[in-house]
Amino acid sequence: MFAKTFNRAHANHNGTTRTLKLLSLFMALVFTLTISPIEAHAQIIGDLEVTIPFQFHAGDAKLPAGKYIIRAVDNSDLTIMEISSEDGSTSALFEVHDAEANSTPAKSELIFNKYGNRYFLAKLYDEGNPNGSAVNVSRYEKKVGEAAVEAQAHVAAHHRG
Repeated sequence: MFAKTFNRAHANHNGTTRTLKLLSLFMALVFTLTISPIEAHAQIIGDLEVTIPFQFHAGDAKLPAGKYIIRAVDNSDLTIMEISSEDGSTSALFEVHDAEANSTPAKSELIFNKYGNRYFLAKLYDEGNPNGSAVNVSRYEKKVGEAAVEAQAHVAAHHRG
């Protein structure tokens, strides 16, 4: 009789302990989510069309002047974008991270870092959204940037359709 009573009491104690542990874990999770900053994810909605009047670099790729379409790659958590020529003959992938404009852009635009006569795609912003994408700096841009003075060039873009 004592063994049955002890086993029931022990089982109830284990159930209560397990419930308290789960409740504590849940409360810790809620607390963590509450104090963690919520990140704004950069997002270009749809495809951007742009005419770039100069040769440039996007990530590790060197691309000629021309008309391009830029879009976020599906299933990349908005961290990889694709730029392709309008005729589809040239394309490149490049990695991005979140960027925030100093003010809300009045139009969609691409911003290029310029070192001498070399242009590197640096940021992309969608009209009316201060949250954009900054292109991860390539090793080549770092090397060129160490030897030259940086300037910026802005190129307007628009949505297809």
